[in-house]
Order: sequence, then structure tokens, then C-alpha cells
Amino acid sequence: MKHTVTFIGGGHMGAALIRGLIAKGLAPQNIRVGEPVPDRRDTLAREFGVRVTGDNREAAQGADVIVLAVKPQDMAATVQSFAELIRPRAPLVLSIAAGIRVADLQDWCGSGVPVVRAMPNRPALNGAGATAIYAPAGLADSNRSLAEQVLGASGTTVWVRDEHSLDVVTALSGSGPAYFFLLAELMTDAAVGLGLERDSARELAIQTLYGSGCMARESDGDLARLRSEVTSKGGTTEAALRSFDTANLRDIVAAAIKAATQRAGELAQGFGKTQK
Repeated sequence: MKHTVTFIGGGHMGAALIRGLIAKGLAPQNIRVGEPVPDRRDTLAREFGVRVTGDNREAAQGADVIVLAVKPQDMAATVQSFAELIRPRAPLVLSIAAGIRVADLQDWCGSGVPVVRAMPNRPALNGAGATAIYAPAGLADSNRSLAEQVLGASGTTVWVRDEHSLDVVTALSGSGPAYFFLLAELMTDAAVGLGLERDSARELAIQTLYGSGCMARESDGDLARLRSEVTSKGGTTEAALRSFDTANLRDIVAAAIKAATQRAGELAQGFGKTQK
């Protein structure tokens, strides 16, 4: 990959993608970052050797790909500040901000600028991210491939067929790490309540979380089969799973994912069209 990639915003997710792109062979001099915080600019330049600036217009000028990694509430003003500069070149614009719709991004960027939306998650910081990507009909295959190269630098990517699915993705994988951390936290507390030392309980819960993820990632993806393989009839796991069923865990999880999906849609309405 020899394209020039600009990041508007050099926070955690932007840095994760920068780290991944460099690891996959993109030269640091081909990466620019527009970042308003001086200390953050210094850190990015020192850690990655990329070009940094406090001027988003300067960062965006001449880029082949522009990754929008700013807060949703700042997106409209940020994009509009450099939009007229990028229209002649029409670089691929990738937004990793939650809730900002493609229609709004296209309106701010201007006609002819290809736009892709993506929803990464926090494990991208460790190169183990899960990113869902959506593009409107008509996006060139070359731009689809380019989006995958950039967004796949920090983990796995999947394409979704409609934009609403990104709200579900936000609830599933975007917020998902918090669900697993909560479960591990509750398992730790329960074990402590039954007499296990907290340090031991926490270490066992964390390693179980990690190991189970590795097993699932390296499998054929049949989660029900994996669960059944560690559930002996009449054994301890079956007793625990039966307790989950009695407490309607399936309905609890479904309600949680639904609530997060609805909230993602509300945020889209709040940070999109109302700022035009």
C-alpha cells in the first residue's frame, strides 16, 4: 500500500490504525495526522514518525484516504472546515465516528467524494479489533478494497448490507467489550464471595476471558458447539447454565442489545442533521 492516508483526529482509535498500517508496511511519511492537542501531536510524531499538524486543512490537502476520527458532536464543523479543499481530488473518506450517517457526511464533504462508514471497537488498540464497514451503493471496488486495507490494519473487518446495521454493530461489538468485562468482574466477585482470594479470582477470570476468546477465534465459529463441548451432562457447567436459563439470561442480553441499538439511532439523529 503506497497511498497517502490522513487521520483527522489522533486519539486512541486513530493511533491504533496508524500502528497497524505501519506494521503492515505503509511508510510513516505517507501518514499525516491533524490533531489539535500539541502533546498528542508530539507523542504521535515521536512514537510513529508520522507527519503531524494542528491544521486539518493542511493534513487533508492531497490525501488519498481521509480517516475521520473525531467526536460525533465535532464532525460537522470539522469536515466543513476542509471540504472544499478535497472535492477536486475526491479522496476516500472513512468515518469511524459513532452515529454520523453517510447522507450527512456526503452533504458535508460534497458531491463526488466517496464516503464509507465504519464501527471499530476498543480491542483495536491491541490489534484485535472488530470493525464493521458500510458503503452506499455504487462505491467503486477499488475504494472498497482500500477501505478494507486501512480498517483491517487493526483487526477483523466485515461488511454490512445496510446502514441501520451499524447501530446493531455498535450495540454488539462496539459496546461488547464492556459486557465481557462486566461478566468477568461479576464472576470474580462471586468467587470472592465463596472464599477465593480476590487476586487469584481476578487472574483466573481474566485468563478465562482471554483463553475463551482465543478458542472461539481459532474455531469454525460454532459457538453453541464450543459451549456444549465444555458442558458435561450432570456436571458443574450444566448447573451454572441452568441457573442462567432460570434467570432468563437470554432475554436480559437481548434487551441490553436492543437498548444499545436504539441509543445508537438516537445519537445519529442528535449529531447528524440537527447540525447542518
